[in-house]
Amino acid sequence: MSLESSPQRPVRNISLPPLAAIPLALGLAVSTYIAADTWRDVRKPPEKNNILITGSAKKRIVSDYILWSATIEGKGPDRTAAYVSLKGGTEKAVAFLKAQGIKPDDIKIQSASINEEFETVREDKVLPGTNVPLRTETSKSVGFRAVQVVSVGSPDVPLIEKASREITSLLEQDVFVTSHQPSYYYTRLGELKLEMLAEAAKDARSRAEKILSSAGNAGLGSLVYSSMGIININPANSTAASSEGNNDTTSYEKDIITIVRAEYKVN
Repeated sequence: MSLESSPQRPVRNISLPPLAAIPLALGLAVSTYIAADTWRDVRKPPEKNNILITGSAKKRIVSDYILWSATIEGKGPDRTAAYVSLKGGTEKAVAFLKAQGIKPDDIKIQSASINEEFETVREDKVLPGTNVPLRTETSKSVGFRAVQVVSVGSPDVPLIEKASREITSLLEQDVFVTSHQPSYYYTRLGELKLEMLAEAAKDARSRAEKILSSAGNAGLGSLVYSSMGIININPANSTAASSEGNNDTTSYEKDIITIVRAEYKVN
């Protein structure tokens, strides 16, 4: 049979209208961003004779730095009286903290703010010559309120915790004080994250070796690909997870959890 006699099917050129191409381009751009933005979907399924595995590591840590603050209030019929009341309360609060053994350099006093306070006065009347009730509302000044925040930052966590609980005893000395919840931090987090990621990578390799060992004679080969997952720092015993990573500051004891995903060749 001659090749020249073989019929050839005509080739049709298909093109998208400009307006139809725009949504397609946008869709490709969005899907590319999503794929690059999350480690969970950034890799295609493992190649033949490869194994994809996830490793994790968890460690209990204890906070080594604390930030705490208390709000002091002063009241008076005018600005001067309110400030004098506030000044006396702040001095007593600082003296209390120093008596607890807190270093003066660790105590910070913010600037004071003074505001006039009002209350709403309601009065019911009847319009003269009628039985129509009328309610009026007016604002009446009840004096001035001055506020100042005293804060403490220290590596001596137990000492500051104790002070945060006991400072409200100043209420017995007519000091208007409100103690706030302390924030707890771990200052060596940077180096710890590297250590935890290494532990998670070891766990991934160990899991892969155990799976292959139980499956037969296959052996684990070289590393093809690895990625770091989200690092979560939670209150002790919490398993909460976040796509952006948790960084708890409410608890003295915390758990740091790291995840690593790895792909290995299979021999």
